[in-house]
Amino acid sequence: MFSRIYTCAVVGIDAAIVEVEVDFTNGLPGITIVGLPDMAVQESRERVTTAIRNAGLVFPRQRIVVNLAPASVRKEGSYFDLPIALGVMILAGAIRSDTLEATLVIGELSLDGSVRHARGVLPMAAAARSLGYKKLICPLVDAAEAALVPDIEIIAVGTLKQLFDHLNGDLLIQPAIPHPIENGLEEDLTDFGEIKGQEQVKRALEVTAAGGHNILMYGSPGSGKTLLARALPTILPDLSLEESLDVTRIYSVADLLPAGSPLIKNRPFRSPHHTISHAGLVGGGHIPHPGEISLAHRGVLFLDEFPEFGPRVLEVMRQPMEDKVVTISRANGTLTFSANFQLVAAMNPCPCGYYGDLQKACTCSSTNILKYQKRISGPILDRIDIHISVPRVDYGKLSSDRVGESSADIKARVEKARMLQRSRFGNGEVLANADMRLAEIRKFCHISTDADALMKNAIDQMNLSARGYHRVLKVARTIADLATSEQILANHIAEALQYRPKHIGV
Repeated sequence: MFSRIYTCAVVGIDAAIVEVEVDFTNGLPGITIVGLPDMAVQESRERVTTAIRNAGLVFPRQRIVVNLAPASVRKEGSYFDLPIALGVMILAGAIRSDTLEATLVIGELSLDGSVRHARGVLPMAAAARSLGYKKLICPLVDAAEAALVPDIEIIAVGTLKQLFDHLNGDLLIQPAIPHPIENGLEEDLTDFGEIKGQEQVKRALEVTAAGGHNILMYGSPGSGKTLLARALPTILPDLSLEESLDVTRIYSVADLLPAGSPLIKNRPFRSPHHTISHAGLVGGGHIPHPGEISLAHRGVLFLDEFPEFGPRVLEVMRQPMEDKVVTISRANGTLTFSANFQLVAAMNPCPCGYYGDLQKACTCSSTNILKYQKRISGPILDRIDIHISVPRVDYGKLSSDRVGESSADIKARVEKARMLQRSRFGNGEVLANADMRLAEIRKFCHISTDADALMKNAIDQMNLSARGYHRVLKVARTIADLATSEQILANHIAEALQYRPKHIGV
């Protein structure tokens, strides 16, 4: 007798169908697993054997061979336990094979027969639906995540014995249904109204949020750069359902979904330490997994102490910042992860942090200042649209009881500007002004006569490159959208030029 169960393997942030073929063979009792399994899959032999016996079921005392096909796909993880166990029980005659037709099975087994959490359930459920499967059997704890995918019946089980009784008709397990979902990834974020002073920086962050631009803030220690960066998510537009599912899929594969929050509804805010490796930032490993830039997809990647990150770490971000995806190649294949993030970087102007400070003298030499600033390459700086100085806040503003404009008010303007951009670009690849390519810039960035003259003078005096010219137009287009102006005017160009990088050293 021969049995076949269908399951999934996570490949990047997608899922590939795997056939679990189980059959008897000659030899001493035991299980042999073939088909390019990793160590966690190989250990399924002991978990499956013990779980079946502890569930009160009979394990066949014969030699069993398990083939995971196709053999060309690397299998990792422990979610093959449940399909292997079902294949063995079909082989032993305890379950009819026709009860699992058009059904995908995933789940890890404990030694007592309970079914444990499996990572990557969302992309697996999506793959099952797209390939025509009618049912998905998954762990009970993952039912809410799997139920996010419509048009597929979710059978969530807590133990192997429950599933055995359900398949034999002794117990009816009702399909899981979606429930109202609370927001996940909640951060301790600061409202803009609580931040004293820094009106110019707040305006730059509003432009950043409205157009999806990258921003670099520089200033003395304690001037509020980190506080301002952590306040940025409070003025970003809400995630659409499609964007939420896109982000959730990445966190599901990375096994980082918050407990009790199967759907991420808040924009991610990732703030890795500057000691992170390049593989930790962009993703990697023997079997590549998403890095911080992918975990910041549709959200914010905050890099504090920007020059302290290793040169190699920063340079590997150049391609993802342009293409919005990161491609990782290994000997056994190439994987692509989404990486459409907004970069928010913060830095001091020198090693001691006080160059240009009006209240405290800098102790760094000119050589050290230049060396410190050269840790960030020109190509990286050129990919950041907005550069803004963050000055100290004077005592009068710090001690004032005056409350600034709230995040809700700023967010309303940002969402209005984003709505203009969505109607302008349609449903294509370009989602915000920062994503515009040359064709969109030529079509949508019409400037007035006065603005054209101002731009010509700026190119001559500021030695703007072609890329710099186009970035000024993108930022000016966002400023015009915030002012609900169809045409880019001279004052929009003037403000955009203020956000160009300045020589902050000697």
